[in-house]
Amino acid sequence: MIPVADALAHLFALTPRLGSETLPLVQAAGRVLAEDVAAKRTQPPFAASAMDGYAVHRDEVAIAASFTVVGEAAAGQRFDGTIGAGEAIRIFTGAPLPDGDFFVVIQEDVDRSADTFTIARDPGANDNIRPAGGDFTKGTVLSAPRILTPADIAILAAMNIAEVPVAKRPDVALISTGNELVMPGETPGPDQIIASNTFGLKAMLDQHGAHCRILPIARDDVDSLKMAFELAQGADLVITIGGASVGDHDLVAPVLADLGTERSFYKIAMRPGKPLMAGQMAADHGGAMMVGLPGNPVSAMVCGAIFLQPVVRAMQGLPAESQPRKTATLTADLRSNGPREHYMRGHVANGNITVFDRQDSSLLSVLAAANALVVCPPNSDAKSAGSTVEYIEF
Repeated sequence: MIPVADALAHLFALTPRLGSETLPLVQAAGRVLAEDVAAKRTQPPFAASAMDGYAVHRDEVAIAASFTVVGEAAAGQRFDGTIGAGEAIRIFTGAPLPDGDFFVVIQEDVDRSADTFTIARDPGANDNIRPAGGDFTKGTVLSAPRILTPADIAILAAMNIAEVPVAKRPDVALISTGNELVMPGETPGPDQIIASNTFGLKAMLDQHGAHCRILPIARDDVDSLKMAFELAQGADLVITIGGASVGDHDLVAPVLADLGTERSFYKIAMRPGKPLMAGQMAADHGGAMMVGLPGNPVSAMVCGAIFLQPVVRAMQGLPAESQPRKTATLTADLRSNGPREHYMRGHVANGNITVFDRQDSSLLSVLAAANALVVCPPNSDAKSAGSTVEYIEF
């Protein structure tokens, strides 16, 4: 068995870096920006009024000063005339300022009668003008890599970027194995269960930018497994669920070996999730990265969070790093841990974390109630309520 950190390092060494593609901006939200993008224009491209009011020469601003309104400027329509001494223009939010040194007196600070007005209240020191380039200038860079948020999409639009270079989505083939499995919606036999892991993993990895394909269930025979791997060709990452141990019906490892897969490691000093394997498939089977997950549903999902999420992110050019850890305060005592790193399901709220009593790796109901995995290091001592522990968001 190897430590979790070593397993993750091996996985990152196997992880391919995918190329990029160009998408219309409207389709780019949530994708990973693959290259730096530079603004094609300055924002705002001109000095603009930040308020509705009156633009006057700055050196004429004073309480009781009177002005004649000689024109108007609105958003999208500047005033092209000349503003002399004692003159002003009516101006609205977003409208371009005339050339020169101006001050916008907000409409609440003036008393107007017909085409004249008087500054009746102290206008303060703020000139209510947004300077040209106050947001960004032409050539300002939005740096890659980054997951494009709605705010990023907005600024790219303002930069006049219509198409965006993004990382290709990893093509992930998911293969459930086992005679005991049927697909959701089918009628299981008396000794069968529903294939749940594949659907949970697809939902998890799709959220992190992957494009997951759920392949037909591979039965516990060599021909069925080989057919599943044939169907997986073209994937960047092939994931099997179940059959990765060494029992009489666990055929994934020997079939992969027969197909020329180069194994990187097998078994990790963690729970749940010990019987995990990884490697690279032979070139004549696509050369894809391959990860074999344990079949217990909690084990598969925890391994997905600890290992597969970081791998899928790294495939898209994001930093190759483990899941970030946070800290919270235990609400109850926590027993000591054995030699394997333990990821215990729990629920965190308001800085406090409750570790669930039932930690069996078959209990999806407990996993569904959890929003955190408490990290118990190998051979760690018991902790009392009120102690601080590390956890990973789940």
